[in-house]
Amino acid sequence: MAERRTRKPNGRSSIYLGADGLWHGWVTVGVKQDGSLDRRHVKRKTEKSATQAVQKLEKDRDAGKSRKAGRSPTVQDWMTVYLDTIAVQKVAPRTYDDYWSKTRNWIIPLLGQHRLDRLEAEHLDAMYGSMFRAKLAPSHVLKVHRILSRALKIAVRRGKVSRNVAELIDPPTADRVEQQHLSRGESRKVLAACAGRRNGARWSVGLACGLRQGEVLGLRWQYVDLETGDVRIWWQAQRNTWRHGCTDAHACGSAFHKKPCKRKCDLHKSTCPRPCPPGCVSHARHCPDRHGGGVVFRKPKGTGRRTITLPGPLIALLRQQRIRQETERQAAGSTWQDWDLVFAQPNGRPIDHRKDWQEWGQLLRTAKVRYVRPHDARHTAGTLLAEQGVHVRTIQAILGHSDVRTTEGYTHVSSQMTRDAAELMGSALWSE
Repeated sequence: MAERRTRKPNGRSSIYLGADGLWHGWVTVGVKQDGSLDRRHVKRKTEKSATQAVQKLEKDRDAGKSRKAGRSPTVQDWMTVYLDTIAVQKVAPRTYDDYWSKTRNWIIPLLGQHRLDRLEAEHLDAMYGSMFRAKLAPSHVLKVHRILSRALKIAVRRGKVSRNVAELIDPPTADRVEQQHLSRGESRKVLAACAGRRNGARWSVGLACGLRQGEVLGLRWQYVDLETGDVRIWWQAQRNTWRHGCTDAHACGSAFHKKPCKRKCDLHKSTCPRPCPPGCVSHARHCPDRHGGGVVFRKPKGTGRRTITLPGPLIALLRQQRIRQETERQAAGSTWQDWDLVFAQPNGRPIDHRKDWQEWGQLLRTAKVRYVRPHDARHTAGTLLAEQGVHVRTIQAILGHSDVRTTEGYTHVSSQMTRDAAELMGSALWSE
């Protein structure tokens, strides 16, 4: 008696020869949002190839790599979702703006129309080639790679795609840039040029304490103890980019879109500004419904909040700074805005980061010292401390650097060590 054929239970994989002469396979990989089974279908010319395709689907399902049901999103659609709903909650606003800038300028124009499940490593190679031909710095290309790789990693984790093609290629390499710093003699010239200058102590603090620009501009009197010389670095001032609150960002900023200059431009004396890209959605600062911009105070980078000790000569400079600021407060009268900032505009408001950058350039020209970035004052502080024999762990604590090495994670710097370092810094910059 012939064996009776029974139907396989629901959810089991199946392979059969169809009326079209092809072998069909069905695999259950999960459950859809509506509660029904998520069944995937493959068809091949031979039973062997159909079996292999079914086994591949089963392997991906068991490994948790099956793509969710529905059409795979394009790179542009997913990057928008990733940046606006995921990355925006994880990174600082300025970092978020940088991610969007690189995505808008490179990832979307060159990869945006590809579906995630059809994106290949060769597509990424072509994008990086275009960026190198545009003479972008290797570090810039590497940042774009990391943004895309992170977005694809989240897409894999959420079942949007089964693999991260960015992991299939070697990331672009960026040469290590030698950071510049001022010598002890140059630093003293800068300090001499600060004397008598409004907010001159701002640069003395930057050189002696190695604070980041935002940390200096966000320093408040309530965190400065001029009796003990202790300063709590708890906040940094950061100027966020404004965002459109209107429904049509492109139309809102149309009056401010930059167009390409004529071949022989007599309007700009040096370099003509870059024209706005098609569909530009920038210029949000002019939007009547703008939001999210302006100066905000954020937790410092690296190891976060920390306490440092000022060198003795710097305490005297800050006492003078407080007296001058009180004079400005009285002169401003009702127009004074009390932000409790150590370094502020004549009306008490925060100093603009770009104007602070310009002030640094003017200061260096006055001191007749070669140009270095404001952030290089931070490297100068680290170098001078090292030259004075301060232990690297103490320097790390003063500068607020984070380090992932386990051995250093268990090392603690005493307050006495930072006080000794402060005395050495005072000797390096102010002693005769």
